[in-house]
Amino acid sequence: MIQEKYKDCIAACYTCADACDHCATACLMEEHISAMATCIHLDRFCAEICRMAASFMAKTSGVGHEGYVNQLCALCAQVCDDCAAACEKHDTDHCKACAAACRDCAEACRKMID
Repeated sequence: MIQEKYKDCIAACYTCADACDHCATACLMEEHISAMATCIHLDRFCAEICRMAASFMAKTSGVGHEGYVNQLCALCAQVCDDCAAACEKHDTDHCKACAAACRDCAEACRKMID
């Protein structure tokens, strides 16, 4: 069973990963795709690290591997911050939604390492 302390962060990670996947796909449909390259690149990295962090939290249930979760959550928060900053440079709804999800996830991840 997943530890209660991880539930909110896992949910934030999956929400962020979904927002990043949607944003990357939507960015590929934009007229000036070259202007979206950094956003797309970071969306892909962010979605992957969010899913990995969520997976590690789900697998860690008091068996002494919390150090891995702390390290992944720290990296996840950093990637989420970078992705949010890239998305915030664009005025599209998908980038705005992605940036908000990234900021929420970064905050949730930081709570795991405090």
